Amino acid sequence: MAQTPHYGSERSISDLKDIGRVADKASDTAHGVARQVENFAGKAMNQGREAGERIQEIAGNVKDAVDKSIKDRPVATLAAAGVIGFVLGALWKS
Repeated sequence: MAQTPHYGSERSISDLKDIGRVADKASDTAHGVARQVENFAGKAMNQGREAGERIQEIAGNVKDAVDKSIKDRPVATLAAAGVIGFVLGALWKS
């Protein structure tokens, strides 16, 4: 009794190899995307830190300017604060 070859099992092995290659490619792609996201997050974090440092520097400069203005021209500083308050109040109301 002669046995017939099992071509179906050879095809199944070939399919498994193809699935393995696709899985490897998907894994490599996922790792690449993860690296890109990590790089992007790092850059965003650095830019945020730099922006925060610049804002702190500007706030310090504004504080120094306001302190100097209060000492040198207290009435003008009070008037400017009143105008700013009026404008902000008008904008808030509208």
